[in-house]
Amino acid sequence: MFNSQVHRSLWLAFAAAAVLTAAGCSKTATDEANNTTKVASPAKHAAAAKPVAVAKAAEPAAMITLPKGTAISAAARQTLATDKNKVGDTFTASLTEPIQVDGKTVIPKGAQVTCRIVKVKKHEIKVTLASVEIHGKSYPLDTNSIAGPKSQPKTDAKDADKAKANKDVTVLAAKSKLTFKLAKPATIPVKG
Repeated sequence: MFNSQVHRSLWLAFAAAAVLTAAGCSKTATDEANNTTKVASPAKHAAAAKPVAVAKAAEPAAMITLPKGTAISAAARQTLATDKNKVGDTFTASLTEPIQVDGKTVIPKGAQVTCRIVKVKKHEIKVTLASVEIHGKSYPLDTNSIAGPKSQPKTDAKDADKAKANKDVTVLAAKSKLTFKLAKPATIPVKG
């Protein structure tokens, strides 16, 4: 009986020692892995910091408000005609001049704007600006409505033939310059 109790106690002591040794080895391996990570971490942290810096650089630095009355000049990208277009139709145009506030460019030349037709009569097309696209995001604009230019810019032969064929049709040719004025202030993000 004494012999089996000794064996049993030895077995328990041995098992406890094995568990503690395994736990100690596991902690040592974890500590060694952490130490290796810490040695390598400055390079990893530097690499990880770059995407954060890039993400911050992509964020707009400030929001700037374009005041009411700001002139916005754009050139239509397509030809419109009173016999083909209707109220509510939209079309794109490109800014012909940058929009600046206090010497800082808020909207660059060439930025895409969306225009909307607000009136179509036999001899008149009226349009307004609806929005501007900056950095892949659209921002609403509220402008006055303007009629197409009274003196049409040079049109290609196809547009000229159409206009001659049907004198009751008014054509707003592609590349026509349109100048709008903001009816309400517009807030736009500007990169710093």
